[in-house]
Amino acid sequence: MNKTTAKKYLSAIHGSKRKHLTCEALSLHMGIYPEIIASELSEFEPMLAMDPTYNLRELVPALEKYIEEQSKEKKEPRIAVKKADIDQYKSVADFVYNKMTIGGLVDRNIPLDEKDLKVLRHLVNQELEALKNDKPNKKKKRK
Repeated sequence: MNKTTAKKYLSAIHGSKRKHLTCEALSLHMGIYPEIIASELSEFEPMLAMDPTYNLRELVPALEKYIEEQSKEKKEPRIAVKKADIDQYKSVADFVYNKMTIGGLVDRNIPLDEKDLKVLRHLVNQELEALKNDKPNKKKKRK
């Protein structure tokens, strides 16, 4: 279960006025089959799938804790390549010359970071597109 689904279930549980909330009652409130609710929430209470009279209000602390833990996890920021980064280089050869040469000789020990590799991939794709567009359309004739 992901954080968004847990938030939906938590808000639906809080939105219901019933004191004893079962999967069946929650399914009527949310419009989801009770079997799906039971299978997704069984992560917090394994007996939920077998006991149709289980009170889902008892899962509120576990759901809140799960959402809080998921909120704390920070993902690494995605490295984005801007058009200005790509436009610095005319071609793959220009990129290699500027980034990977010392005194005119290619140095194989120069490391490329993730951003450099993404720029290189964009340059290669541009050159491949240029090659595709330059080829004349020759279709073979069938006899």
